[in-house]
Amino acid sequence: MNVQNLRDNYPKLIFYMESNDYSKTYVARFKREIEKILAAVEAKKWSCYTDFYLEYTKKSYSPDTLRDKRTIIGAIEQFDVYGKYPDGRRRHELFERGSYPLLLSEFKSIIDFYCEAGKKQGKKSTTIYTESHNASTFFLSLQKKGITCLEKITEKAVLSIFMSPDGTQLRSCSYKKNVAAVLKACIPYHPETCPRVLAFLPALRSTRKNIQYLTPEEIQKVKGALTDSKNLLTLRDKAIGMLAYFTGLRGCDIARLTLDCIVWDRDLIYIRQQKTEIPLELPLTAVVGNAIYDYLTSERPYTESRYIFVSQLQNS
Repeated sequence: MNVQNLRDNYPKLIFYMESNDYSKTYVARFKREIEKILAAVEAKKWSCYTDFYLEYTKKSYSPDTLRDKRTIIGAIEQFDVYGKYPDGRRRHELFERGSYPLLLSEFKSIIDFYCEAGKKQGKKSTTIYTESHNASTFFLSLQKKGITCLEKITEKAVLSIFMSPDGTQLRSCSYKKNVAAVLKACIPYHPETCPRVLAFLPALRSTRKNIQYLTPEEIQKVKGALTDSKNLLTLRDKAIGMLAYFTGLRGCDIARLTLDCIVWDRDLIYIRQQKTEIPLELPLTAVVGNAIYDYLTSERPYTESRYIFVSQLQNS
């Protein structure tokens, strides 16, 4: 990294900033970074300004501090290499966005190997991108903890990425699976270290958040339709709607309800869920019980079937 141009001309940069009303504090920060570069470039053997910035990522600086460092170092690079002065708008161009450009060479080689292997296996480009991106953030997190190669990765360091000291989960199960996919693909590349790091990944349960699909206004309309005695809904459809609305039962479980599932004297609904085969006991509220009773006594055709809800075309 040749900084002779910077050494000879940086006073012009400082003069320009002072003349254009940049704050004294901001100008002073530029001076400090330039002095650090000129003092250490030969000893550190940096090949580019990005290498200088990466020195900061090895220490425990906050994200805000690192962002400021990128801005200043990037502006110095623009002046030194391209002769461009700060204009208050130009974004730093030290590297592309994302974690990958910040990785050390060994970690980058893991991502590169995975991407090539994924293409050969016929993986979708979106899958390759997602898995490699998650793995890049995983390795960058380790890198920020002072780990510079696969051999130095410890179980404690890996677990700290996924779990906080108080046991709170920090990363999702899908994130872990994406990291694992990259490590598995790279076993031929690093047959000893990749399996070891794989074994450090924690066992996480996949969870899903309940999503409120209906707005409050839509919920009121559904409820109104189920309780309106003047609409064209059959008693069967109203009973099914009441069950779905008030109990949250899956459609497959409502369809499998038999007469034996309703315990009238105890106001209970008892089923074995089709999807999980787990027994489930639910309260039989008055509004749901009345809707089922009305259907059974006033509309359900005569049949030997034990299922509560039968086709309205059922032959007698």
